[in-house]
Amino acid sequence: MSKLVTLIDNKIAQNLFIWLCLFFILLGALESENVFSAAFFVILLISPAIYVNNLFILSYLKRKKLTFFLLFLSNTLIFTSICVFFLKISLGQSFEWKSFYNLFGIMILTLTFGSAIKISRDSFKRRNQEREAELKLLKDQLNPHFLFNTLNNLYGLSVIKSDNLPNLMLKLSDLLRYSLYETKSEFVSLEKEIQYIENYIALERIRLENSVEINFNKSEILSSKMIAPMLLIVFVENAFKHLGVKQYKKCGVYIDLILDQEKLVFKCVNTRDKKEIVDQNFKTEKGGIGLKNVKKRLDLLYPETHRLQIKIDNENYIVELTINL
Repeated sequence: MSKLVTLIDNKIAQNLFIWLCLFFILLGALESENVFSAAFFVILLISPAIYVNNLFILSYLKRKKLTFFLLFLSNTLIFTSICVFFLKISLGQSFEWKSFYNLFGIMILTLTFGSAIKISRDSFKRRNQEREAELKLLKDQLNPHFLFNTLNNLYGLSVIKSDNLPNLMLKLSDLLRYSLYETKSEFVSLEKEIQYIENYIALERIRLENSVEINFNKSEILSSKMIAPMLLIVFVENAFKHLGVKQYKKCGVYIDLILDQEKLVFKCVNTRDKKEIVDQNFKTEKGGIGLKNVKKRLDLLYPETHRLQIKIDNENYIVELTINL
């Protein structure tokens, strides 16, 4: 997170910026011999009205609108009167209705603006909490999804008493270590995610005993690039899960990963049997919990900055994903 974003999210900085803007507005709105002192005193006297409104009165807005309106108006009148009284005493000014009207208008404007900021901030905070909760749920669902798939592979090898079972279990240990400890962060380095995919592919090579052609082509990846964890592996898992059996040629899984400046282009292709009767929406609607989750995560983490295409032709399943990192 950049220093600018951190500063913008800081509540103290937000409040100081708002009060500074109001101070300059007051300099132009107030009529006084010492306008700087008058503006400063008004800020001191308006701030309690703002916090009383935000902490106590604003809660009635959704429940009892009439009560909110009466309390809002009362709060405005009371603190406007207090402002006029203290300005008269401290600055030696005589009472003028024009000053009262000016301060009343400023108070209405300030309280309305403060209420809008408070409502917007609470709404943003609530949406952010909901987003984090949904992402956590999706991650929690994703790890068992991978584990179930791999345990099925282990069971198949144990039944035929394969010599590859020990190596497969070691690879599984590395994969589980990553999925349990590295995925706690919202983003991980792209290099780690690629290493995870390579370990998974190595596991599949052992399981399939070189009966499948597997190619993983990747461009040089910068270590500074970050990506959401366990995002690409779902498509790789599906490629092996829906791998078709060919009669006259070797079936295969072909993965390309290209990083072009800020754009990541991922393509995953796996062969399928031509004779297989496939619903065109098979991979998009019935691909299991993993594919549904990755689509939700893409929408949450990369809104308007990703493009996902899933296609089926006579021989292949094709997944193309582009993300602006």
